[in-house]
Amino acid sequence: MGMQSSNGRPRGGGDGADGSAEHRDHAPSPAEAPGSARYDDPWYDALASGWGESDGVGGPVPEAGPELRASEDEAAAAADVYLEVQRSAAFQEVRSRYLRFVVPGVAAFLAWYMGYLVTATTVPGLMAHPVAGAVNVAMLAGLGQFLTTFLFAWAYARHARLRRDRAALELRWNTQELTRGVRGGA
Repeated sequence: MGMQSSNGRPRGGGDGADGSAEHRDHAPSPAEAPGSARYDDPWYDALASGWGESDGVGGPVPEAGPELRASEDEAAAAADVYLEVQRSAAFQEVRSRYLRFVVPGVAAFLAWYMGYLVTATTVPGLMAHPVAGAVNVAMLAGLGQFLTTFLFAWAYARHARLRRDRAALELRWNTQELTRGVRGGA
């Protein structure tokens, strides 16, 4: 007997991935059960519910009364916390450290890339000049593009680790503590 796929059609019992033991022994989790309650997801937009959603049996989702208003009040209070954090000196410092690295780095990288493209299209004789055997200037410049891409990624990760991660982690912790206090958590 084959398992039912998510679209209701029976799965094949062949030698493929559908026939493996891990798929045969699969039991639906509580979140997969039809009509199960949705857990408290902070990214779920309660105001957008009802836009084509159903309660699992084809009917529209019933509107919540006072519970929805209470969650809207909590969301507004949490939004105030995030605005307060965004206006804080610590957040501004993390953001300015980020921008002081990224803006000049991206500008330099784009200038190098555009220089490579302009040189390749306007001075093809220079780019075709052999350097060593079959290797020419264009090949070296193209490999240089790859090298600078990895160099920029390494420099960004190093800068983030040394200059921003600790301060950003402290901000994240403080924000979670503030939102937990607003929501009446422990």
